[in-house]
Amino acid sequence: MNIRKFGSIVFFTHILLGTLLVLNNALALDITIEQGVENPIPVAIVPFGWSQTSLAPIDLSEIVAGDLERSARFEAMDFKDLPQRPAEYKDVNFRDWRLLGMENLVIGQLVLTEAGEYEVEFRLIDVYKEKQIAGFRLPSTKAQLRTTAHEISDIIYEKLIGVRGAFATRIAYITVNQKRDGSKIFSLQIADADGHNPQILLESPEPLMSPSWSPDGKRLAYVSFEGKNSNIFVQDIKTGKRDNVAANKGINSAPAWSPDGSSLAMTLSKDGNTEIYIMHLESRTLRRITNNQAIDTEPNWSKDGKKLAFTSDRGGSPQIYEVAVRGGGKPKRLTFNGPYHARPRYSSDGNSMIMVTGQGGIYRIAILDLRNGFSDILTKARLDESPSFAPNDHMIIYTTTGARGTTLAAVSADGQVHQRLALQDGEVREPAWGPFLPRR
Repeated sequence: MNIRKFGSIVFFTHILLGTLLVLNNALALDITIEQGVENPIPVAIVPFGWSQTSLAPIDLSEIVAGDLERSARFEAMDFKDLPQRPAEYKDVNFRDWRLLGMENLVIGQLVLTEAGEYEVEFRLIDVYKEKQIAGFRLPSTKAQLRTTAHEISDIIYEKLIGVRGAFATRIAYITVNQKRDGSKIFSLQIADADGHNPQILLESPEPLMSPSWSPDGKRLAYVSFEGKNSNIFVQDIKTGKRDNVAANKGINSAPAWSPDGSSLAMTLSKDGNTEIYIMHLESRTLRRITNNQAIDTEPNWSKDGKKLAFTSDRGGSPQIYEVAVRGGGKPKRLTFNGPYHARPRYSSDGNSMIMVTGQGGIYRIAILDLRNGFSDILTKARLDESPSFAPNDHMIIYTTTGARGTTLAAVSADGQVHQRLALQDGEVREPAWGPFLPRR
């Protein structure tokens, strides 16, 4: 097998055939906080009341407390230290909580309805003002209870931080496991943002790369080498149905969804050189965006759909460029400080961009302020790649080196919070953070 690397893209030029669809037996991610913010917000999550005499089907308070703790922006009181366990507002003794210096309190109840469904009621309370900050009643099924807990965490995060939380979201990633005979199995997986509910969407003995979420979170585009060449597929997450949308001669790589979900930007070499194209998915028509003898790859859409950022070595080394989707024009170079910048990803507000920056064989994740051109390096390892913004722009997931090879990590956009996300087995590559799920 011949391998050539450019930017954070690896081109495999010879692959054997084979794929397999699997829907279970995935391994959950274990998330460890390596660094948090100074003075995290104190919060107490009281175990939710339960309307039945049997055990509750799920511990909602444990999930909410875990979400907030893993964000490293909150310090949740240990359950054994709670001075009382009220389920209703009228039962809260504010004096007890103030004596412990607790600023925020979360109480709630889980109710089994006559129809056999569930209702989750919770309140976020300001202890010192003795005032409710937020209160919601959320309908749920048994299967949705974990997602409902994440939705509660999102609301708490938004009320206390001022930014919508991203706990009720999902991530996609590629895993690589080596068999006893030395061969490898590549898997396309998705999981909740906290690493639970992992699901294998596709397994193959051939490399899988570049997963990209559709804006509605219902489909994934990705690259597979299951034939003689790379191919770009679009797969429905729920049904498993997939379409081969790009199987041209040469390179078919780096798919990226347009914000409206109608098109994919992609890297193709069908006309003899590696260029950026846009494919309208319904008509399958292609429109060429770049035209240069250099390698142009790794496109990413601005959130307003008007621009594409991409990696190009047209200036002599890999750098980030930006081009208008309509009207063309000469691409504008965005990075100058350093010999290597690749894998651009816009923030949702359009004010910043994350990327891989490299020098002297060391590659790290950096963030570029598009308003003033200043950049900051966020990570500290020797080989950090494949950054992806959370939909609220607060966290960035990426790959780094671990004890068993590549593994996942996360860093906050301000560089204060660092997390490590580890699988029990195998390597993990090319994470992509999914969009917000629709609010109920």
